[in-house]
Amino acid sequence: MSESVHTVPPLPAERPAGCPFDPPAELTDARAHGPISRYVHPGGKPGWMITGHELTRAVLADPRFSSRKELLNVVDFEIPPAPPGEFLLTDEPQHSRYRKPLVGRFTARRMRLLTERIEQITEECLDVMERMGPPADLVTAFAKPIPTQIICELLGVPYEERGSFQEQVDLFMGGATSDEELIAAYTATQEYLARLVAAKRAHPTDDVLSELTEGDFSDEELKGMSLVLLAAGFDTTANMLSLGTFALFQNPDQLAALRADPALADRAVEELLRYLTVAKTFMRTALVDVELAGQTIEAGTTVVLSYQAANRDPERYPDPHRLDLAREAGGHVAFGHGAHLCLGAQLARIEMRVAFTALLHRFPTLRLAVPAEEVVLRPEAADIHGVKSLPVTWDV
Repeated sequence: MSESVHTVPPLPAERPAGCPFDPPAELTDARAHGPISRYVHPGGKPGWMITGHELTRAVLADPRFSSRKELLNVVDFEIPPAPPGEFLLTDEPQHSRYRKPLVGRFTARRMRLLTERIEQITEECLDVMERMGPPADLVTAFAKPIPTQIICELLGVPYEERGSFQEQVDLFMGGATSDEELIAAYTATQEYLARLVAAKRAHPTDDVLSELTEGDFSDEELKGMSLVLLAAGFDTTANMLSLGTFALFQNPDQLAALRADPALADRAVEELLRYLTVAKTFMRTALVDVELAGQTIEAGTTVVLSYQAANRDPERYPDPHRLDLAREAGGHVAFGHGAHLCLGAQLARIEMRVAFTALLHRFPTLRLAVPAEEVVLRPEAADIHGVKSLPVTWDV
């Protein structure tokens, strides 16, 4: 192994001052040295960091790399397997067993059929914003309620229980809580999902979870599957809506282009996904020795895949640090790639297209209510990048 290979400093690292949308400078620097760098995990174990776009997609599609939680070689102690049903951290055949029954329920066609309901929910949120008047926090008034209500309706969470569920998920996915608060929020969410699974078994309704109870899954498996869908279905999209609006404010030429041509919305969504990449990193562990870009990844070594760096790779996207809504941003890894490609990718795309279009149409003078430097970001320790709040105002 060559001594000239670049080494990435420990993450999380802070983003450049005044650049809330750009990856930490350490990742940009690493990619400039090549698509793969050495990395020492925070637990002290040696590993690798992949920052190149092509190499990231290659690893995600390579069965020689495992997603299994218990194989992560990042700390000195043994990591337990993922709880039953949490299919993001499994390999075949478990992964397909959990994912296959869900795939048909999240196809592009079925998601398009939800468009009318998504439009209705979006307009209801905007009605409340307009009625309350400026200023408003776009996170709580718009970005969180839309995906939360949609994913809760899909899985059959009773309307009156959505607020408390969202609060618990916020706590354990927000990255700013103590260990005690994190454990308490996670435990409360698990207990709630256990009650929800039991209720669906006893009295099925017209939703995805009720359909899943007809299969051969245990209650523990259904609880784990529900956790993945509920948490991922609201937190990632919520942060894309708020951070995406912030990015448009900071790029007024692109905001003007989208306002002038709503037909640009689909391409705008893909470019915002690429540019922001709110799901920052994922990890894979080599099952055998693998040669990557001239380096040997030894069996049992865990590599970190930096989605945010890959989506800013200048070899794939010219002038990658520029937000360009007219760009052909296809092939980005904001939703991952390969067997673990995000199940809700099509749903998220439709939610963003509908929400951004409706927001800009309803409030043509929408703008930040505070200086941009006063917008508080989520801590880098959070799995999902975003803003804590986004104060906005508009002309009445």
